[in-house]
Amino acid sequence: MNPTLHDQYLDKWLADEACAEKMQPLIGRLCREKGIVITVYDTSLVLGNAIDIFSAHAKACKIIDRELSVAQTFPILDAVSKLDLAPARIDIGKLAVRYASLERAVTTDEFVAKELSAVVTGNVSRPAPKDVVLYGFGRIGRLLARLLVEKKGDTDALRLRAFVVRKGAADDLLKRSSLFQRDSVHGYFGGTMFLDTEENAIIANGTMIRMIYSDAPENVDYTQYGINNAILIDNTGKLRDREGLGRHFKASGVDKVVLTAPGKGDILNVVPGINDELVTPNENILSAASCTTNAIVPVMKAMNDRFGIIHGHMESCHSYTNDQNIIDNYHKSARRGRSGALNMVLTSTGAAKAVAKVLPELSGKLTGNAIRVPTPNVSLAILKLELKKEVTAEAINAYLRDVALHSPLHNQIGYTDCPEVVSSDFIGSRYAGVVDSMATIAEGTRCVLYVWYDNEFGYSCQVIRMLRKMTGAELPSLPL
Repeated sequence: MNPTLHDQYLDKWLADEACAEKMQPLIGRLCREKGIVITVYDTSLVLGNAIDIFSAHAKACKIIDRELSVAQTFPILDAVSKLDLAPARIDIGKLAVRYASLERAVTTDEFVAKELSAVVTGNVSRPAPKDVVLYGFGRIGRLLARLLVEKKGDTDALRLRAFVVRKGAADDLLKRSSLFQRDSVHGYFGGTMFLDTEENAIIANGTMIRMIYSDAPENVDYTQYGINNAILIDNTGKLRDREGLGRHFKASGVDKVVLTAPGKGDILNVVPGINDELVTPNENILSAASCTTNAIVPVMKAMNDRFGIIHGHMESCHSYTNDQNIIDNYHKSARRGRSGALNMVLTSTGAAKAVAKVLPELSGKLTGNAIRVPTPNVSLAILKLELKKEVTAEAINAYLRDVALHSPLHNQIGYTDCPEVVSSDFIGSRYAGVVDSMATIAEGTRCVLYVWYDNEFGYSCQVIRMLRKMTGAELPSLPL
């Protein structure tokens, strides 16, 4: 072994570590004081340690196929910290790559000031804070709560005030808080939490979340808790049409209702990044569609925009859900009574029809089915498409990689070219879906795409994006 080479690697690591440690307070202060989320190719650095910062850079290097180090991004971050900016998501990785490509001489400060001129304070108005209530506190409700209190970005825009559940045992608050804090799939809550038993509330990262008991939507007066004009997120899945969800408006303090399941009847299904135009001040009930719909629609739109889709079939290998039995028992639906933990269970999915609702141009062109598989989280959508143009796997991957990195869908579509990834690698992914480029198949006008998605956390991130759209609190992403 060459001891000199050993020392060189170690010295570089220590230098990079020192640089990353200098970045941390800047990242934290920008988020806390200005609502600015610092990212590296869409991976947030907020609340991250030095290793997290390194990991974000390493992940970016694999996707962009070039070197990107903290030595390159730190000067960009330093320049950002000197500006008086409105809340935004600022990608210092993309800025660093763009700066390195400049042919003419310009200082880092001048370059960054020009690139971020759109969010200089005074150019962007901040929306009034909006109260949020979670109706139901199951797996999606608890993840939404984590996202709403994690303190990444504009912390005043969406204020989680309460969650509503049916009355349980005497130690109900303790049990609910324990489920919030300890998650078998997503791990321990990465923040502070304690209970205020007198107020029947969880205090998470300084946010007071009241637990309100009710057995019906209309039986709650939110105003008595100081909650007014709230967005209520119904994640129970029990009420899915306009009449049922409209019952929430009989409760004082509710302004709008969001359903975290496919809506029935004339309920509008919204996939953030795709049909945001449906989010208008006049529409007071909206559905965030399903996790599978959110995963596949962005990819389907991208493929249709570039290559044109004649027809296709979608197969979802979906992790088992709470609706299934752990062991064989009676179930009203076919096959779902068999043990979800022991079997692959063939079942139906409404995702193909839902795609047509979100993308009318694909109406009548898609079929779909689903297989529930014995994993607790992360699912895989397989898209078999007949296209209008002849394609190659290389052409499709190059295009989807560019969409994932540089298009308005960069928050929805992720991209991986790692040959070793498996489902658990995508736990905690904030993308609606991640294209597995190593699995892409193409021949003539036919192709098969594989899209991984965290059907719990990735979907919850899409719901938060929808809330930000509804309140005008969505953070602009720069550089454009």
